[in-house]
Amino acid sequence: MADRVTVIGWDGSPLTEAARGALGAATLVAGAPHHLALPEIPATAERVRLGSVGLAARRIAGHRGTAVVLADGDPGFFGVVRTLRAPEFGLEVEVVPGVSSVAGAFARAGMPWDDAHVVVAHPRTLRRAVNVCRAHSKVAVLTAPGAGPAELGLLLDGVHRTFVVCEELGTENERVSVLTSDKAADHTWRDPNIVIVIGGPQSALVGDGWIAGRDPGTGPRGWTQPDEVYGGVLGEGENELLRAAQLARLGPRTGDLVWDIGCGSGAFAVEAARAGAAVLAVDADPESCARTEAAAREFGVQLQIVRGEAPHILENLPEPDVVRVGGGGAAVVSAVADRRPQRIVAHAATRDAAELIGRDLTEHGYRVECALLQAVGLDTKSWTENERSVVFLLGGELPPRETAR
Repeated sequence: MADRVTVIGWDGSPLTEAARGALGAATLVAGAPHHLALPEIPATAERVRLGSVGLAARRIAGHRGTAVVLADGDPGFFGVVRTLRAPEFGLEVEVVPGVSSVAGAFARAGMPWDDAHVVVAHPRTLRRAVNVCRAHSKVAVLTAPGAGPAELGLLLDGVHRTFVVCEELGTENERVSVLTSDKAADHTWRDPNIVIVIGGPQSALVGDGWIAGRDPGTGPRGWTQPDEVYGGVLGEGENELLRAAQLARLGPRTGDLVWDIGCGSGAFAVEAARAGAAVLAVDADPESCARTEAAAREFGVQLQIVRGEAPHILENLPEPDVVRVGGGGAAVVSAVADRRPQRIVAHAATRDAAELIGRDLTEHGYRVECALLQAVGLDTKSWTENERSVVFLLGGELPPRETAR
């Protein structure tokens, strides 16, 4: 095992005294080609090009001497430190941090970033990174080959965003470009790069703020809000207790894309967005679309509203993670199940309609649950009944082997 392992973050500025001292004593240096060209590296040191961090860690673990790993930015922030410290390598490391590429990118843009979400995009996580960009107004995306600005722009089709693309920060080839997301695919981008994605209503932090990213304490408490908050014009299947049950079954979260089909007043769509998910709200009625848009503005959340008749309008929508079917019955549920979201919820007014939906979900391979929900509202002054609703709630969940995305 190496006698000593030092990880140095490099942001293009002159090396610190601690970094120069560690490099001067190194017998093995691992890094990217532009790192290995630094004049401070001893001529006698073994040079290892840092492609796979896991392979380099094995080389370092088997090396007898002093090893240095060079990495761009802060190596402890989505960087090599996590891999090097993995139990299978047994490495204890010292870290000399540099300015992270995220901090560098926002500095170039002249913007604060304590209210930004930070995500990593590579081909396996690209879709979830894009969903965060749909749902939030300020996101920094650490990209990878095959999951760069062009791919982000293509998957954000229909959602207007501004990109600040920072290429090769800290090098003589550094370039910063500002463009709209729909133009990103028209360019060839150099790696490594980071993309700041801006758009939608900006939620300014109050005072100095207290938590990075979106403050989870903004807005009223509760997963769901009273019906009257949404103007009292709620359709069938939109009452507060049913919405709470639907949200509990679906569990929307950051990185998810939620379809709300038959969005009505926008109550469910807004509440899914408040949970951090990206939401596509679908309805054929222009008044419902307008109410949903107004509710989103009222609560300061981002939604994409799609006007059209289901199931036909669903064909060209991006892949969902979870879906609420608020209208359309078994035909729409069947079309949704063909797209294989992890979870689906629907409701029915009668047992026959519930059985039809349940059979269709079962035939599509979903595990089905159904509950009869009865809610009775009471006037607490006289303790008399003032409202009653009865509805069948259906939930479908794919078996575990199909839920990995």
